[in-house]
Amino acid sequence: MSIKRIGKHLLEHRWRVRREFPPRVLDAIEQAIKAGEATHSGQIRFVVEGALDGVPLFRNQPARERALDVFAHLRIWDTHHNNGVLIYLLLADRDVEIVADRGIDAKVGRAGWEAICSAMETDFRAGRFEQGVIKGIEAVSRELARYFPHVAGGPNELPDKPVVI
Repeated sequence: MSIKRIGKHLLEHRWRVRREFPPRVLDAIEQAIKAGEATHSGQIRFVVEGALDGVPLFRNQPARERALDVFAHLRIWDTHHNNGVLIYLLLADRDVEIVADRGIDAKVGRAGWEAICSAMETDFRAGRFEQGVIKGIEAVSRELARYFPHVAGGPNELPDKPVVI
């Protein structure tokens, strides 16, 4: 367990999320998800967590493990075509994780998701959080459109609204 990481998570808690993701930005992210989902039959969720606290922090839970917990909690795995995708940002670590259900994950693979995460993290290091998230949503949407094209009248199985933890 790193003292530096604990300090960062304790100091950069929820206030940073409100600063980087005000309602206007969250609305823009929701619209990007809606626009992306109009091009494919997949489902995208975006979750931003300011910092870990309590047991996850003191257990030194990695962002990937936390993203898997969130993926399960939000039931993103529970889509008809197994094509739900979570874009998870742990803001204190500036770490992006993409967790995808087995239907789309088998097509894109870990390297494909890592390339999208890396591009997003580059924008985040430059302070361009809104741009980075929207570009990430667009990249995930391109992958979903390639393997799961839009089907007219298909249901929107998961909410498009971003989740702030």
